[in-house]
Amino acid sequence: MARGGGGGCCPSMDLMRSEAMQLVQVIIPAESAHLTVSYLGDLGLIQFKDLNAEKSPFQRTYAAQIKRCSEMARKLRFLKEQMSKAEISTSPTQLNETHLEFDDLEIKLGELEAELTEVNANNEKLQRTYNELLEYNTVLQKAGEFFYSAQRSAAAQQRDIEANQSGQTSLESPLLEQEMSMDPSKQVKLGSLSGLVPKEKAMAFERILFRATRGNIFLRQEPIDELVTDPVSGEKVAKNAFVIFYSGERAKAKILKICDAFNANRYPFPEDVTKQLHAVQEVSGRISELKATIDMGLAHRDSILKSIASDFEQWNHLAKREKAIYHTLNMLSVDVTKKCLVAEGWSPVFASVQIQDALQRATVNSKSQVGSIFQVLNTKESPPTYFQTNKFTLAFQEIVDAYGVAKYQEANPGVFTIVTFPFLFAVMFGDWGHGICLLLATLYLIIREKKLASQKLGDIMEMMFGGRYVIFMMALFSIYTGLIYNEFFSVPFELFGKSAYACRDPSCRDATTEGLVKVRGTYPFGVDPVWHGSRSELPFLNSLKMKMSILLGVAQMNLGILMSYFNAKFFRNSLNVWYQFIPQLIFLNSLFGYLSLLIIIKWCTGSKADLYHVMIYMFLSPTDELGENQLFSGQKTVQLVLLLLALVSVPWMLIPKPILLKKQHEQRHQGHQYAMLQDTDESVGAELGEHHDESHDHEEFEFSEVFVHQLIHTIEFVLGAVSNTASYLRLWALSLAHSELSTVFYDKVLLLAWGMNSVFFLIIGIIVFVFATIGVLLVMETLSAFLHALRLHWVEFQNKFYEGDGYKFAPFSFTLIREEED
Repeated sequence: MARGGGGGCCPSMDLMRSEAMQLVQVIIPAESAHLTVSYLGDLGLIQFKDLNAEKSPFQRTYAAQIKRCSEMARKLRFLKEQMSKAEISTSPTQLNETHLEFDDLEIKLGELEAELTEVNANNEKLQRTYNELLEYNTVLQKAGEFFYSAQRSAAAQQRDIEANQSGQTSLESPLLEQEMSMDPSKQVKLGSLSGLVPKEKAMAFERILFRATRGNIFLRQEPIDELVTDPVSGEKVAKNAFVIFYSGERAKAKILKICDAFNANRYPFPEDVTKQLHAVQEVSGRISELKATIDMGLAHRDSILKSIASDFEQWNHLAKREKAIYHTLNMLSVDVTKKCLVAEGWSPVFASVQIQDALQRATVNSKSQVGSIFQVLNTKESPPTYFQTNKFTLAFQEIVDAYGVAKYQEANPGVFTIVTFPFLFAVMFGDWGHGICLLLATLYLIIREKKLASQKLGDIMEMMFGGRYVIFMMALFSIYTGLIYNEFFSVPFELFGKSAYACRDPSCRDATTEGLVKVRGTYPFGVDPVWHGSRSELPFLNSLKMKMSILLGVAQMNLGILMSYFNAKFFRNSLNVWYQFIPQLIFLNSLFGYLSLLIIIKWCTGSKADLYHVMIYMFLSPTDELGENQLFSGQKTVQLVLLLLALVSVPWMLIPKPILLKKQHEQRHQGHQYAMLQDTDESVGAELGEHHDESHDHEEFEFSEVFVHQLIHTIEFVLGAVSNTASYLRLWALSLAHSELSTVFYDKVLLLAWGMNSVFFLIIGIIVFVFATIGVLLVMETLSAFLHALRLHWVEFQNKFYEGDGYKFAPFSFTLIREEED
């Protein structure tokens, strides 16, 4: 069983260290394997190992069942598509245990798919016929208009010919017409074709026809006012009705080919008027009959889909549940006798009783004569990391996991992140007016979290909802720091009493701090409101926030180094305590801890000492007298001692640890050449665990590699102590930027509009102020402060102790599968 190395060095906390894990083996009889895995999936506390990794998916035991589940999933997707097309939504019913068995569901889905396929095929045929009849009806109307207008024109011409039959031939009379009128046997019989052609192809259609027939046709086209449903594609298309008159079979063959090429649908048109009327009546009757038949077919299809919709979610859940079970069964190895399956996996230690109870229930309910065997295995594999989180702590843990999942049972930064992350955000965002706006928005998400959790939210809204408790804490801390800064949309208030300063006489009221005298005790909480708007506001607040940033940064980095001590004690690594924790603590506090102490002394004493000068000449001229920069007696001696300690701590970090590791390695192997390989590997691995993974236990000890690793680690810490401290000055910079932006929006937008004495400009000013506050200060500044707080935690804090090279506990759980679906 994989357990931590030791200790009661710190109090037990749910999030401080990951749950103790164990590698378990379960031997399951074949007849109860399916039910056992199902119960373990309901429990969701065991992460199965793949014992058949060398086999392809098709060589595994339950490949046929997986194929059946995939086929069922395909059928369910088909049903879902049909319901979506019919605009029928699935019923949001509770996923209770269904009484439908897997085999029965497979048969039922097959029947429903076959029935729906047949219904759809019939509906498609009927719909195509219906659309063809609608097109035919349109052609009959348009072609009837063509022929009617042609007959009127022919009748008029005939009357003109009869009127001119007096025997005198007009020069303007056509010669052929005269000949044909005299000899009816010479008249040419013309054929006709009618139909519909897409409007976008009409011009090309006409040109090709004339070129192919050399102009020996007569074509009449007329656009149709309404869009026509194409029988083939089923889409609404703009079309032209056409009638073509031609002479000869060769011309007809060419015209038919051209019509096919242009997707022109052809329909017969009788020349006789009586037949035309009969065709129109017949088509209209068939259209009405088909319409009724199609409506009945759609109603039948909808009734089938509605009956499916009520049970669809349960069927879908059952199919995915079965597929997950068989996927898991494929990870189990089959015994030689093929009568039992062997499973291995990780589970929390506290879950042993629950797992054994699930195995017992599966044995009883499957009526198996042989029970499952549960046993804990000893292993040197690195276990997965499992933290039990709730809806409040989950988002904070996700912030840490985004950097890297904690190594098994190492100290978890998530415990401190719950407080330090929103606090550092608030230091940069401090304004209690803006904090109240954030708080109200977050309270809406928290109050309606049950309803919102069941809805489909957008990407940005989904992120905000997932981190609602992080934003809630950020808002609370922003109100707190805003009260300290005494800023409400950049406006100060005397909330905790009167200002400590007052005017010496009435003339000084508008003269900033000139003429102000201290008339009462110091303002009890936060910044005195008299500083805002004064001539010395910016130097005062800059100095305050810069020094405060250094104090906060040094405190958080010291916390990180302290956590490295707890890690070393827990894993019983004394080398890390003596040659990493202690010199790091000395180096950091000899320089920047001392700077923090000077800041506090200067605040308490009111000294005018230049701390820049003190720190610079502490290195350049450590033996020189401090003069007016001396803050306390013996300061020069203290600085010399601290400088010496800082210089000593660098080789202290660098040299002893690699030498001692080499010495310990030689002692472990001296005189133990014939010891068991397992014990040797374990001892070496315990000492070299910081430098080598479990997979490297059998490698030779390379002193050069260890020394280079320690050299890199030392240089990184020494340079990082300076750069990380400077990095915390972003707290001052962003706080200043937020305050100044807020002041600009208030003074240059709101007060400027107020001073114009115009209702119109006042309304415009309020609108601009509101949108600028929301868009810039509540959205962009929030995101900026969030990202900077994230960087301070990931880089400046966590690199002091957090390795983050573990992997998450991913149990086989039906609940997790359902959440992934949602």
